[in-house]
Amino acid sequence: MKTVQIVKRKDGIWTYLTQNIALIKPLVLVLGNRFLLEDNNIYDEIQTMFPDGDIVFGSTSGDITSKTVDEDSITITAIEFEKSSFLIKTSNVLNSDLNSFKTGAELVNQFPQEGLKYIFVLSEGSFINGSELTKGMNSVSNENILITGGLCGDAARFEKTLASYNENPRPGEIVAIGFYGESLEISFSIHGGWTPFGPERNVTKSKSNVLYELDDKPALDLYKKYLGEKSNELPAAALLYPLDVKSTEEEQSFVRTILNIDENSNTMILAGDIPENSKVQLMMTNVDNIANASERAARQALELRTKKPELALLVSCIGRKLVLDQRVEDEIEEVVDVVGQDTAICGFYSYGEIAPFHGENNCQLHNQTMTITLISE
Repeated sequence: MKTVQIVKRKDGIWTYLTQNIALIKPLVLVLGNRFLLEDNNIYDEIQTMFPDGDIVFGSTSGDITSKTVDEDSITITAIEFEKSSFLIKTSNVLNSDLNSFKTGAELVNQFPQEGLKYIFVLSEGSFINGSELTKGMNSVSNENILITGGLCGDAARFEKTLASYNENPRPGEIVAIGFYGESLEISFSIHGGWTPFGPERNVTKSKSNVLYELDDKPALDLYKKYLGEKSNELPAAALLYPLDVKSTEEEQSFVRTILNIDENSNTMILAGDIPENSKVQLMMTNVDNIANASERAARQALELRTKKPELALLVSCIGRKLVLDQRVEDEIEEVVDVVGQDTAICGFYSYGEIAPFHGENNCQLHNQTMTITLISE
């Protein structure tokens, strides 16, 4: 495996973060600021740099490499696979009447199953119901196939996200990259580092990813009461206080981030489903807990490997980034220290992370986690 990384910041100049080497038919991951990706010439510009490359775009809430975390930038990670191959498929949730389950199933169904070992998903993050997307993917995938990835981001604006394959980025798009090869070794792990606090509430009314009532009271009113003055900063302030959800449908509790609020209906729109009759608690964290969780995820992802990872795909949550603030690179440094300086690091801050729970097969939507996928061939 060979990798090249290049970044363009506000000065408009492409700067190599690694040695500039020639790559043959590379997978080109282009992650970046949504406004910069809206440039009508962006695909042509990247295609000129990698004329035989398969180019995948995704907007982010921050680009991750081993060197830094960039916000106002476009970061390219180009990867040449020498012993394995990949196939790229797309779907668009806007073309399926916002049916996220159907979109997920149709996306995975496009891949030939023979030899398929892993799928990395880069999903739009504005319209999608991430829970339904993962359920749809699970409904048609072989349990031996690992699926990880994340929802694209748009900083803390929550206006729109973009993604595409071999064309200019556009809304609604979901890109999946399937990896094939006998020599491929892929491992993963996720950790959060958030702690529940306060009373446990019952979800007495919800529909899909919309939360109406907690303990038979308007959910938004209760949430504002806890936030106090910070409620004026909603929905962004909600990223600092996600919900720990215990559902009768899942063995393990999961975290849900509030993506938006509806003042008219007094409801909260979450990144994924929140089932009725589940129990929820507010959560909080600090910088050290987040950094420590990232270290644990990296160590766990390494545990059962036989080969040293050559590529680490990192998907962390926008909420973690807001907590880390000026120390945002702390959690990345923890990962690099564990996996090694010679492992290529490519990742982004997201609106939701996709991976199974540790020890399980079916992928899930997570919030507020660091998700690490390690790849070697």
